Amino acid sequence: MRTVVLGVGNVLEEDDGVGIYACAYLNANYTFTPDIEIINGGVEGINLLNLFMENDRIIILDTINLDDEAGSIYNIPSYELSGYGLNSGGAHEVGVMQCLDMIELMGQSLPESNVIGIIPKSITFHMGLSDELSEHFTSYINTVINYLKTISISSIQSESQKSLEEIIEEFKYPSR
Repeated sequence: MRTVVLGVGNVLEEDDGVGIYACAYLNANYTFTPDIEIINGGVEGINLLNLFMENDRIIILDTINLDDEAGSIYNIPSYELSGYGLNSGGAHEVGVMQCLDMIELMGQSLPESNVIGIIPKSITFHMGLSDELSEHFTSYINTVINYLKTISISSIQSESQKSLEEIIEEFKYPSR
């Protein structure tokens, strides 16, 4: 079974970039067995339709807007989100949910998928994460790693580790 970890969000909008930072962090600091593909989906939204059609399992990393404290983490199976994409307005989350809805409307089987989401503190024009999400980032990564274990994907930490701050700096200054 081919597994993809898909980070979505916008690194220019503070906490909205957490899924992108998480994917970069996982790529920099871990190897996985069996191999998984880790993809920065950015704000591509509906343009990710082929990704959903061509893979067996997709784990989406993103912020989620629920009535809870910033930094709270949820793992929600996509079938619980079915129908939320087509008539919603907005950004990348809608596009990802639209992908799932469109696959269903085409009569095709959905990939096994879920959203590992974290409640944002601030979505505003700023690169980096709020203090609240920075404090919960390790828990967010551990939630992803632990979920991967439940689907028989093991992880090994690299000897040299990149910090969250280094990852964010690479997005701020990509030519360094």
